[in-house]
Amino acid sequence: MTESDFNSDFSVSTRYWHAIDKERVQCDLCPRYCKLKPGQRGLCFIRANINNAIVLTSYGRSSGFCVDPIEKKPLNHFLPGTPVFSFGTAGCNLSCKFCQNWDISKSREIDTLADNASPLQIANKAAELGCRSVAFTYNDPVIFHEYAIEVAKACHQQDIKTVAVTAGYICPEPRVEFFHHMDAANVDLKAFSEDFYVHMTGSHLQPVLDTLIYLKQKTDVWVELTTLLIPGKNDSAEEVDAMTRWVVNNLGTEVPMHFTSYHPDYKVLDIPSTPFQTLTAARDIAVKNGIRYAYTGNVHDKKGESTYCHSCGEVVIGRDWYVLSEWNLNAAGECRNCGTRCSGVFESAPGTWGAKRLPVRMAG
Repeated sequence: MTESDFNSDFSVSTRYWHAIDKERVQCDLCPRYCKLKPGQRGLCFIRANINNAIVLTSYGRSSGFCVDPIEKKPLNHFLPGTPVFSFGTAGCNLSCKFCQNWDISKSREIDTLADNASPLQIANKAAELGCRSVAFTYNDPVIFHEYAIEVAKACHQQDIKTVAVTAGYICPEPRVEFFHHMDAANVDLKAFSEDFYVHMTGSHLQPVLDTLIYLKQKTDVWVELTTLLIPGKNDSAEEVDAMTRWVVNNLGTEVPMHFTSYHPDYKVLDIPSTPFQTLTAARDIAVKNGIRYAYTGNVHDKKGESTYCHSCGEVVIGRDWYVLSEWNLNAAGECRNCGTRCSGVFESAPGTWGAKRLPVRMAG
């Protein structure tokens, strides 16, 4: 591929790179540190060396827009019941063999970026549709860093919150800028072993842990964690125990953890779907180790989907898939039974979006 193959209409300059020599530049956005000759793309696909500088080649282009329930991100403690305007681009900076969104995140086709929208258009459309937030999702938003930030700025001008659904694989300097513009994040903590990260995702564990500690200690971003449990790979009781202890010791007891069910996909087709018992066992371990809000996901499990008061044990938010079935918080987010505050970002009343999914066309 040559420089003339890139469409300059959707390319913008970036900050996080440096020249190695006369022929190569290094991208410094994520710990992959891709070293690129002119015309080459990084592993993420959408950042490339054009004229000896790293540019984002997909600014203003998306793989599609959709209004989802916020619980689908999954975020259970951030504006429950409300609709979130969701979109992503092509590509990813990880190489997960089990990717459940591989048709988007592993795409190497410009045609995947079929819908165009400026940051202002996205904010306006979200407001028009009554969305309380916009989510950068489907693939990892850190790779479209500049686009996501400009969308976030436009959203905040209209009092619309922003959500990053991310693996947290980003370098320290761009991490500060990126999360400065986010109100909430669901971080995919894929496992708790370096071996899993290296062999199953093509990345490393420590940068993700660093991101989580940064979010907890240096920002006001509301954070929830998701771990896709894959049988025989990252689902042992010992690993879940170590992971949840680390979360309690480094992030605290109030960070919600979602243990979700894997299904065979992409390059991992020989491992069966996660047994229900594995998910409930992981949830039990998390609760035993002090996690106040632990959930099961990608399965129908009213008990594992619902939120309980950590003081009196009563259901404060009942869920049936993505539908809120009970709401026992007062306007201040306190348990109506005992008055204990439930951690999260709540409005005076829950949303009523339910499980609806609304595809949105922005262009044409």
